[in-house]
Parts: sequence; structure tokens; C-alpha cells
Amino acid sequence: MKTLLAHYKGSFIFTFICLALAVWLGFSQGNGISGVFSVLWIVVVLSILEVSLSFDNAVVNATVLKDMPPKWQQRFLTWGIAIAVFGMRIVFPLAIVGIAASLNPIEAINLSLNEPKRYEEIVSSAHTGIAGFGGAFLTMVGLNFFFDGEKDIHWIRTVEEFLAKVSNIKAAEIAILVLGLYGISLMLPEEEALTFVTAGMLGIVTYIAVEAIGTLLDMADNKAAEGAARSGLGGFLYLEVLDASFSFDGVIGAFALTNNMLIIALGLSIGAMFVRSMTIHLVRAGTLAQYRYLEHGAFWAIIVLGVIMLLTAKFHIPEVITGLIGATLIMISLWWSVRYSKRHPEEANATVD
Repeated sequence: MKTLLAHYKGSFIFTFICLALAVWLGFSQGNGISGVFSVLWIVVVLSILEVSLSFDNAVVNATVLKDMPPKWQQRFLTWGIAIAVFGMRIVFPLAIVGIAASLNPIEAINLSLNEPKRYEEIVSSAHTGIAGFGGAFLTMVGLNFFFDGEKDIHWIRTVEEFLAKVSNIKAAEIAILVLGLYGISLMLPEEEALTFVTAGMLGIVTYIAVEAIGTLLDMADNKAAEGAARSGLGGFLYLEVLDASFSFDGVIGAFALTNNMLIIALGLSIGAMFVRSMTIHLVRAGTLAQYRYLEHGAFWAIIVLGVIMLLTAKFHIPEVITGLIGATLIMISLWWSVRYSKRHPEEANATVD
């Protein structure tokens, strides 16, 4: 228990600080005790929403992080947290507003603080592009895991074995995704369709570029023969873009509860910190090795999240549904892993050893 708490100590301290700031913010709005409890409630709900949407992110992060040098693991905890908390939960929405409304950073901040409804409208108006980019990137991450002819462990056997065989066709996963982007774009107005497809293509290109950088750095470090290992910088870049794609959904979904930028930043930042702690816990505890199908569940959840994000360009899909689907897939894969370990105790013991 003591070791478990050690992984989350920083997150609990950060949560206490954020909740204290939420109390101060509630009092500063002049609504008394009821205002304080209202702000606290929204911050807590947002933090839970962020964790539920990003638990699969933690599993995938751990998959990459376990092959990174300890130095880069530590940098992911420090620099990565700064980028995730301040960059994606605060700077990113402000940047969207600045670009969409042709405002400088100071004007964007003033708009978020003094005209929150207008700020929300501008961020929401950029949702089509965000859905295209983030959905395409996440879907590529998930598909790439299963489009692997060398994979010999399959959870949903019939489907995963088929995908592994199809992987022999070069760029098959890209073709599938491009067809999906085109199909969804046909349901959108012409101007939005162009934005959606363009953003989706940029999401695919970004994924390929990050993979290319990682491969080049691996080769430079003489790691190309290992295949699974990533260089520190390449893995770090991959994880940050992945986290950015996950954060899009949370930032947009937060406006369902409040349009106050400070409250959104507090709630989502708490969630981001706990996701980081979960990632390190999974790596240090060797959880991925102990549970045979946990990674599979996480990557299926990512594909589902990516597809849902793409569909939100046309349809409204509550974030609660997205979070529940992801959590359900991971829980089922975890249960399936436990069942497998009980049926094959010799393999479980070998993993522990």
C-alpha cells in the first residue's frame, strides 16, 4: 500500500492545491458557500471525466514508456506534465481562440476571463477540425497496434488475426482510415467537409512523421534491430502528440459543465496528473507483463475513441458514453487476462519471475 501511494503522492498534492484554488475562485465570484461548492463539484467531475477518458491513454503510454531509458521516463514525468497540464489544458484552447478570432494571446486571455460564452462559442466552432485531426491520429495509433504481422498474441482472435494478415498489404490501415474520413465528410456541409478531411489528413501525416522521427532516432542509437524499443526523444514526442489527441475530447467536453477557462483548467489538470501517475505505476509494477490482454483492450478503446471523435464532427456523442466504452473494454481485457493466468499458471509464474 505504501508503494502504491508513492506513485500517486505528487498527484494528491497537486489535487489539494487545485482544490484550494477552486475554493478561492468560488469565493472570488461572490456567490458565498454555495458558489464554492458549485466550483468544487465541477472541478471534481471534470477531473473524473478526464481520468475515465484517458485511462486507456495511461496503458498505451506505459507500453511506450517501458522501453524508454530511465532518464526519459523522468523527463516524461516533469516536462511531459508541464506540456500536458499547461500546454494542452490552458494554452491549447487559448491558441484555438486566438487563431479562430485573429486575437493575440493577451486578447484571447481577456476574452476567456471576461466573455466566457463567446470564448466557448469560438472553441466549439473549431470542433470539426479538432475531431478530424485528433480522431485520425488516435485511430492510426490503434490500428497500427493490430496491423502487425509479427503479433502472436491475440485477444479478439478472429478479428485480430485477420488484421495481422491484412497488414501484409502496405498502408492498408491508412486506406481504411482515408475511406472513413471521406465517408464522414459526405455527411457534412461542403465547407466543414473540407476542414474535416484536411484536418484528418494532417492527423495521419503527423502520426507518420512522429513514427519516422522515432525510427530515425532508433537507428541513430543502433536500436533498429530491436524493433520494439524507442529512443528517448522519439518516444517522448510520440507520447506528447498522443496525449494532445486525447486531451481534445476532454477540453471540448468540459464546456458541457462550464465555460470558465480557469475551472476547466483546474479540473482537467488534476485528471492529467493522475493519468501520468497511473502510467508510471503501470511501468514500475510491471502490470502490462502480468495481464496478457490489457494492452489489447487499451488499443481497442483507442480505436473506439478515435472513431467516436471522428463521428462527433456530425453527431453529438456524450463524453460519458465514450468514457464508459473505453473503461468497459479495458475491464473486460483485464478480466480475460486474469482468467487466462488462472488457466495457464506456469506462464503467469514465469512472468512474475
